[in-house]
Amino acid sequence: MSTFTTALPGGTWNLGDLTVTRFGYGAMQLAGPGVMGPPADRDSALAVLREAVDLGITHIDTSDAYGPRITNQLIREALHPYPESLRLVTKVGATRDEQGGWPPARKPEDLRRAVHENLEALGLDVLDVVNLRLGDAQGPQPGSLAEPFEALVELQRQGLIRHLGVSNATAEQVAEAQAIAPIVCVQNMYNLAYRQDDALIDELAEQGVAYVPFFPLGGFSPLQSSALSAVAGRLGATPMSVALAWLLHRAPNVLLIPGTSSVAHLRENVAGAGLSLSDEDLVELDKIGR
Repeated sequence: MSTFTTALPGGTWNLGDLTVTRFGYGAMQLAGPGVMGPPADRDSALAVLREAVDLGITHIDTSDAYGPRITNQLIREALHPYPESLRLVTKVGATRDEQGGWPPARKPEDLRRAVHENLEALGLDVLDVVNLRLGDAQGPQPGSLAEPFEALVELQRQGLIRHLGVSNATAEQVAEAQAIAPIVCVQNMYNLAYRQDDALIDELAEQGVAYVPFFPLGGFSPLQSSALSAVAGRLGATPMSVALAWLLHRAPNVLLIPGTSSVAHLRENVAGAGLSLSDEDLVELDKIGR
Protein backbone atom coordinates (compact mmCIF):
# COMPACT_ATOMS: atom_id res chain seq x y z
CA MET A 1 0.00 0.00 0.00
CA SER A 2 1.54 3.30 -1.08
CA THR A 3 1.41 6.50 0.94
CA PHE A 4 1.82 10.20 0.21
CA THR A 5 1.17 9.82 -3.50
CA THR A 6 -0.17 13.37 -3.61
CA ALA A 7 0.33 16.52 -1.58
CA LEU A 8 -2.42 17.05 0.97
CA PRO A 9 -3.64 20.57 1.72
CA GLY A 10 -2.77 22.12 5.05
CA GLY A 11 0.41 20.26 5.92
CA THR A 12 0.69 18.54 9.29
CA TRP A 13 0.00 19.10 13.00
CA ASN A 14 1.29 17.39 16.12
CA LEU A 15 -1.15 15.70 18.49
CA GLY A 16 1.29 15.52 21.34
CA ASP A 17 4.12 13.41 19.97
CA LEU A 18 2.00 12.12 17.06
CA THR A 19 2.21 13.89 13.71
CA VAL A 20 -0.96 13.87 11.59
CA THR A 21 -2.03 15.45 8.33
CA ARG A 22 -4.30 18.42 8.89
CA PHE A 23 -6.59 16.95 6.25
CA GLY A 24 -7.96 13.77 7.81
CA TYR A 25 -10.89 11.45 7.26
CA GLY A 26 -14.00 10.88 9.39
CA ALA A 27 -15.26 7.30 9.20
CA MET A 28 -18.78 7.82 10.59
CA GLN A 29 -20.48 7.74 7.18
CA LEU A 30 -19.14 4.26 6.44
CA ALA A 31 -21.91 2.73 8.55
CA GLY A 32 -25.47 2.36 7.29
CA PRO A 33 -28.27 4.97 7.36
CA GLY A 34 -28.41 6.87 10.63
CA VAL A 35 -24.94 5.52 11.44
CA MET A 36 -26.58 2.18 12.17
CA GLY A 37 -25.83 -1.21 10.68
CA PRO A 38 -23.50 -2.21 7.86
CA PRO A 39 -22.86 -0.19 4.71
CA ALA A 40 -24.88 -0.91 1.60
CA ASP A 41 -21.64 -1.65 -0.25
CA ARG A 42 -18.94 -3.10 1.99
CA ASP A 43 -16.35 -3.24 -0.79
CA SER A 44 -16.82 0.47 -1.48
CA ALA A 45 -16.41 1.29 2.20
CA LEU A 46 -13.15 -0.65 2.33
CA ALA A 47 -11.98 1.07 -0.85
CA VAL A 48 -12.57 4.52 0.66
CA LEU A 49 -10.40 3.70 3.67
CA ARG A 50 -7.60 2.36 1.49
CA GLU A 51 -7.81 5.38 -0.79
CA ALA A 52 -7.55 7.71 2.22
CA VAL A 53 -4.24 6.11 3.17
CA ASP A 54 -3.05 6.05 -0.44
CA LEU A 55 -3.75 9.79 -0.66
CA GLY A 56 -1.43 10.33 2.31
CA ILE A 57 -4.04 10.88 5.04
CA THR A 58 -2.62 9.89 8.43
CA HIS A 59 -5.55 10.92 10.67
CA ILE A 60 -8.70 8.77 10.73
CA ASP A 61 -11.49 9.63 13.16
CA THR A 62 -13.76 6.83 14.34
CA SER A 63 -15.77 5.42 17.25
CA ASP A 64 -17.02 1.99 18.24
CA ALA A 65 -20.46 3.63 18.57
CA TYR A 66 -20.58 4.06 14.78
CA GLY A 67 -22.68 1.17 13.55
CA PRO A 68 -22.25 0.32 16.43
CA ARG A 69 -18.90 -1.48 15.98
CA ILE A 70 -19.20 -1.34 12.19
CA THR A 71 -16.67 1.35 11.26
CA ASN A 72 -13.94 -0.02 13.51
CA GLN A 73 -14.40 -3.45 11.95
CA LEU A 74 -14.13 -1.93 8.49
CA ILE A 75 -11.00 0.02 9.44
CA ARG A 76 -9.33 -3.13 10.72
CA GLU A 77 -10.32 -5.17 7.68
CA ALA A 78 -9.14 -2.50 5.24
CA LEU A 79 -5.96 -1.28 6.88
CA HIS A 80 -4.58 -3.73 9.47
CA PRO A 81 -1.64 -4.10 9.92
CA TYR A 82 -1.67 -0.32 10.00
CA PRO A 83 0.91 1.89 8.29
CA GLU A 84 3.40 3.20 10.83
CA SER A 85 2.35 6.81 10.16
CA LEU A 86 -1.42 6.23 10.55
CA ARG A 87 -3.13 7.60 13.66
CA LEU A 88 -6.58 6.41 14.73
CA VAL A 89 -8.57 8.84 16.88
CA THR A 90 -11.60 7.38 18.59
CA LYS A 91 -14.41 8.65 20.80
CA VAL A 92 -16.11 7.27 23.90
CA GLY A 93 -18.91 8.54 26.13
CA ALA A 94 -22.02 7.56 24.17
CA THR A 95 -23.62 4.33 23.08
CA ARG A 96 -26.48 3.52 20.71
CA ASP A 97 -30.07 2.47 21.36
CA GLU A 98 -32.48 0.52 19.18
CA GLN A 99 -34.04 3.76 17.93
CA GLY A 100 -30.68 5.02 16.67
CA GLY A 101 -30.24 7.47 19.53
CA TRP A 102 -26.99 8.34 21.29
CA PRO A 103 -27.61 7.87 25.03
CA PRO A 104 -24.67 8.94 27.19
CA ALA A 105 -22.38 6.25 28.59
CA ARG A 106 -19.94 8.21 30.73
CA LYS A 107 -19.77 6.23 33.96
CA PRO A 108 -16.24 4.96 34.65
CA GLU A 109 -17.28 1.37 33.96
CA ASP A 110 -18.86 2.45 30.65
CA LEU A 111 -15.65 4.17 29.58
CA ARG A 112 -13.44 1.26 30.57
CA ARG A 113 -15.62 -1.08 28.56
CA ALA A 114 -15.66 1.29 25.56
CA VAL A 115 -11.87 1.66 25.52
CA HIS A 116 -11.39 -2.10 25.59
CA GLU A 117 -14.02 -2.58 22.87
CA ASN A 118 -12.24 -0.05 20.65
CA LEU A 119 -8.90 -1.76 21.25
CA GLU A 120 -10.33 -5.17 20.39
CA ALA A 121 -12.25 -4.04 17.33
CA LEU A 122 -9.31 -2.09 15.89
CA GLY A 123 -6.74 -4.76 16.74
CA LEU A 124 -4.60 -2.43 18.86
CA ASP A 125 -2.78 -2.61 22.18
CA VAL A 126 -2.98 1.15 22.74
CA LEU A 127 -5.27 3.86 21.31
CA ASP A 128 -3.52 6.92 19.84
CA VAL A 129 -6.13 9.47 20.94
CA VAL A 130 -9.41 9.05 22.81
CA ASN A 131 -11.95 11.89 22.89
CA LEU A 132 -14.49 12.06 25.69
CA ARG A 133 -17.87 12.83 24.10
CA LEU A 134 -19.92 15.22 26.21
CA GLY A 135 -23.25 17.01 25.79
CA ASP A 136 -26.01 15.54 23.68
CA ALA A 137 -27.48 15.72 20.18
CA GLN A 138 -28.37 19.38 20.76
CA GLY A 139 -24.73 20.26 21.43
CA PRO A 140 -22.52 20.92 24.47
CA GLN A 141 -24.23 21.02 27.85
CA PRO A 142 -22.86 22.58 31.05
CA GLY A 143 -21.62 20.40 33.87
CA SER A 144 -18.48 18.90 35.31
CA LEU A 145 -16.56 16.32 33.31
CA ALA A 146 -14.26 15.42 36.21
CA GLU A 147 -15.49 11.90 36.92
CA PRO A 148 -15.49 10.55 33.33
CA PHE A 149 -12.32 12.40 32.34
CA GLU A 150 -10.44 11.13 35.39
CA ALA A 151 -11.53 7.60 34.44
CA LEU A 152 -9.88 8.07 31.05
CA VAL A 153 -6.78 9.53 32.69
CA GLU A 154 -6.50 6.33 34.74
CA LEU A 155 -6.72 4.24 31.56
CA GLN A 156 -4.02 6.46 30.09
CA ARG A 157 -1.82 5.76 33.13
CA GLN A 158 -2.38 2.05 32.50
CA GLY A 159 -0.90 2.46 29.02
CA LEU A 160 -4.12 1.88 27.06
CA ILE A 161 -4.35 5.46 25.72
CA ARG A 162 -1.58 7.75 24.46
CA HIS A 163 -3.40 11.07 24.38
CA LEU A 164 -6.75 12.51 25.44
CA GLY A 165 -9.19 14.99 23.98
CA VAL A 166 -12.76 16.19 24.47
CA SER A 167 -15.68 16.47 22.08
CA ASN A 168 -18.95 18.43 22.09
CA ALA A 169 -17.55 20.44 25.00
CA THR A 170 -18.00 23.93 26.38
CA ALA A 171 -14.99 26.20 26.86
CA GLU A 172 -15.38 25.72 30.60
CA GLN A 173 -15.25 21.94 30.23
CA VAL A 174 -12.13 22.24 28.07
CA ALA A 175 -10.48 24.27 30.83
CA GLU A 176 -11.62 21.79 33.47
CA ALA A 177 -10.15 18.89 31.50
CA GLN A 178 -6.85 20.74 31.11
CA ALA A 179 -6.71 21.31 34.86
CA ILE A 180 -6.88 17.52 35.32
CA ALA A 181 -4.55 16.34 32.53
CA PRO A 182 -3.16 17.55 29.18
CA ILE A 183 -5.39 17.27 26.12
CA VAL A 184 -4.25 17.30 22.50
CA CYS A 185 -7.53 18.13 20.73
CA VAL A 186 -11.05 19.51 21.01
CA GLN A 187 -13.69 18.25 18.59
CA ASN A 188 -16.76 20.51 18.32
CA MET A 189 -19.28 21.69 15.78
CA TYR A 190 -17.88 24.65 13.87
CA ASN A 191 -18.10 26.03 10.36
CA LEU A 192 -18.43 29.28 8.42
CA ALA A 193 -21.95 29.84 9.74
CA TYR A 194 -21.55 28.40 13.24
CA ARG A 195 -18.75 30.39 14.86
CA GLN A 196 -19.39 30.06 18.60
CA ASP A 197 -15.91 28.65 19.20
CA ASP A 198 -13.93 31.44 17.56
CA ALA A 199 -12.31 32.55 20.82
CA LEU A 200 -11.67 28.95 21.89
CA ILE A 201 -9.92 28.13 18.61
CA ASP A 202 -7.55 31.06 19.00
CA GLU A 203 -6.84 30.16 22.63
CA LEU A 204 -6.13 26.54 21.74
CA ALA A 205 -3.88 27.60 18.86
CA GLU A 206 -1.72 29.53 21.31
CA GLN A 207 -1.52 26.43 23.51
CA GLY A 208 -0.65 24.09 20.62
CA VAL A 209 -3.92 22.15 20.99
CA ALA A 210 -5.74 20.98 17.87
CA TYR A 211 -9.33 21.97 17.08
CA VAL A 212 -11.29 19.48 14.98
CA PRO A 213 -14.58 20.85 13.57
CA PHE A 214 -17.44 18.58 12.61
CA PHE A 215 -20.42 19.41 10.38
CA PRO A 216 -18.40 21.69 8.03
CA LEU A 217 -21.60 22.52 6.10
CA GLY A 218 -24.20 22.04 8.84
CA GLY A 219 -26.40 24.75 10.33
CA PHE A 220 -26.37 27.22 7.44
CA SER A 221 -29.40 29.47 7.01
CA PRO A 222 -30.70 29.88 3.43
CA LEU A 223 -29.16 33.37 3.30
CA GLN A 224 -25.79 32.12 4.53
CA SER A 225 -25.90 29.18 2.15
CA SER A 226 -26.62 31.55 -0.73
CA ALA A 227 -23.69 33.75 0.25
CA LEU A 228 -21.36 30.74 0.32
CA SER A 229 -22.67 29.52 -3.03
CA ALA A 230 -22.08 32.97 -4.53
CA VAL A 231 -18.41 32.94 -3.47
CA ALA A 232 -18.05 29.35 -4.69
CA GLY A 233 -19.56 30.28 -8.04
CA ARG A 234 -17.15 33.16 -8.46
CA LEU A 235 -14.22 30.87 -7.71
CA GLY A 236 -15.52 28.08 -9.94
CA ALA A 237 -15.65 25.71 -6.96
CA THR A 238 -18.24 23.84 -4.92
CA PRO A 239 -19.57 25.25 -1.62
CA MET A 240 -18.02 22.29 0.23
CA SER A 241 -14.62 23.04 -1.30
CA VAL A 242 -14.80 26.67 -0.20
CA ALA A 243 -15.99 25.72 3.30
CA LEU A 244 -13.16 23.20 3.76
CA ALA A 245 -10.53 25.58 2.39
CA TRP A 246 -11.77 28.34 4.71
CA LEU A 247 -11.45 26.06 7.71
CA LEU A 248 -7.81 25.32 6.87
CA HIS A 249 -7.21 29.07 6.52
CA ARG A 250 -9.01 29.80 9.81
CA ALA A 251 -6.16 28.75 12.11
CA PRO A 252 -3.12 26.46 11.90
CA ASN A 253 -4.48 24.15 14.61
CA VAL A 254 -7.70 23.34 12.71
CA LEU A 255 -7.77 19.72 11.53
CA LEU A 256 -10.36 18.49 9.01
CA ILE A 257 -12.16 15.14 9.16
CA PRO A 258 -14.80 15.31 6.38
CA GLY A 259 -16.51 11.99 5.89
CA THR A 260 -17.74 10.24 2.79
CA SER A 261 -18.51 6.73 1.58
CA SER A 262 -17.33 7.50 -1.98
CA VAL A 263 -13.78 7.35 -3.31
CA ALA A 264 -14.60 10.02 -5.89
CA HIS A 265 -16.04 12.32 -3.23
CA LEU A 266 -13.01 11.76 -1.01
CA ARG A 267 -10.73 12.88 -3.84
CA GLU A 268 -12.97 15.91 -4.47
CA ASN A 269 -12.76 16.87 -0.79
CA VAL A 270 -8.97 16.66 -0.81
CA ALA A 271 -8.72 18.77 -3.97
CA GLY A 272 -11.33 21.23 -2.74
CA ALA A 273 -9.61 21.81 0.59
CA GLY A 274 -6.54 22.95 -1.34
CA LEU A 275 -8.47 25.77 -2.98
CA SER A 276 -6.55 29.05 -2.85
CA LEU A 277 -8.50 31.84 -1.15
CA SER A 278 -7.46 35.47 -1.54
CA ASP A 279 -7.59 38.03 1.26
CA GLU A 280 -10.72 39.44 -0.39
CA ASP A 281 -12.32 35.99 -0.45
CA LEU A 282 -11.57 35.49 3.23
CA VAL A 283 -13.06 38.86 4.18
CA GLU A 284 -16.24 38.06 2.29
CA LEU A 285 -16.48 34.55 3.74
CA ASP A 286 -15.89 35.78 7.29
CA LYS A 287 -19.02 37.94 6.98
CA ILE A 288 -21.18 34.81 6.63
CA GLY A 289 -20.85 33.85 10.26
CA ARG A 290 -20.91 37.35 11.74
